[in-house]
Amino acid sequence: MAERTVLICGAGIAGPALAFWLKRYGLRPVVVERAPDLRSAGQSVDVRGAGTEVVRRMGLEDAIRARLTHEAGFALVDSAGREWARISTESMGGKGFTAELEILRGELARILHEATREETEYHFDNRVASLTDTGDRVRVGFLHGPEREFDFVLIADGLRSRTRELVFGDEARIRSLGVYTAYFTIPREPSDNAWARWYSAPGGRSLVLRTDNLGTTRAVLSFRGPPQGYERFTAKEKKDLLRRVFADAGWEVPRVLARLDDTPDFYFDAVGQVHMPRWSKGRVALVGDAAYCPSPLSGMGTTVALVGAYVLAGELSRHADHTEAFAAYERVMRPLVTLAQDVPSLGPKVAMPKTRIGIALQHIVGGVASRLGLFQFFGRFATPPADAIQLPDYGARASA
Repeated sequence: MAERTVLICGAGIAGPALAFWLKRYGLRPVVVERAPDLRSAGQSVDVRGAGTEVVRRMGLEDAIRARLTHEAGFALVDSAGREWARISTESMGGKGFTAELEILRGELARILHEATREETEYHFDNRVASLTDTGDRVRVGFLHGPEREFDFVLIADGLRSRTRELVFGDEARIRSLGVYTAYFTIPREPSDNAWARWYSAPGGRSLVLRTDNLGTTRAVLSFRGPPQGYERFTAKEKKDLLRRVFADAGWEVPRVLARLDDTPDFYFDAVGQVHMPRWSKGRVALVGDAAYCPSPLSGMGTTVALVGAYVLAGELSRHADHTEAFAAYERVMRPLVTLAQDVPSLGPKVAMPKTRIGIALQHIVGGVASRLGLFQFFGRFATPPADAIQLPDYGARASA
């Protein structure tokens, strides 16, 4: 039988993870990425539960542990910088706000790329322009380069995937969680330490500062609000919007806003989830955020991407008929995705109160819970359901 070829759209987390497993199972992966190079920027991501087991089976756990952010936990602070609550990573068993395997998204992407680049054909600064499923192959036209044919196309290019639209049209429903968020890197200052500091300002606004293992600080500016289409603004318009929204927010917000124009990795988007009635059509399937983004609020995005890539590749190796493989992939993954996407609508309201009274209550309750150890007690009921899947064993693992 001829070696089956697979086009993977997206070189983030799910894409290279797919390439890793597909190659192990004897398929030939080709990855296309619209960015001109590997996306090395990004905030901290969590590898939890079943995701940890997947990277262990890949033989990459040690490489990930060598590049952790080493965040000690998180603290609630007020406009004067006073701490009202402090919850350590250890006290939550590595399953709270800061996970045991907390790593910068760019660092994880680099590890996955390094593990696959020798055996995978990567094409950066390019994207899919057309897709035609002929029944026995998929004919793909690219923005740059000649048309090619593949046995399968697996779409892993994110929440607002344009490639997904080429195949599934408007089937994707993006559920807004009522929050806009900006991520970017700023220079580290002496006041920054190993603790993530969470500050709430009136009006449903927040700033989180998190140091990393690269000597810089990651800033996260978020604000609550109904969908307004801000994600479609230009970069300049987004930065101007943040300056207006956070003009009087206090604490270290002026320092952060002053770095908007020279930050190397500005990212802004509406926080949302992807809900799809199906994850495959013919010889094309979706994985990761393109299929079932649970949102950053879930703490599960990276884990479901890694697990989804593992399961999708495994089922393609197990079934000669791709329709059976895609159906099995969905049967295995749907329960985990459903749990991951069960983000309470109350969450943003609790995390980002709109009134000064609400912020004061957040501080008082957080302080009492911190002193009495209630976070540790209730944490096991509130942590992401990252272990809510029995990983199949498809019989091919990397040596550690």
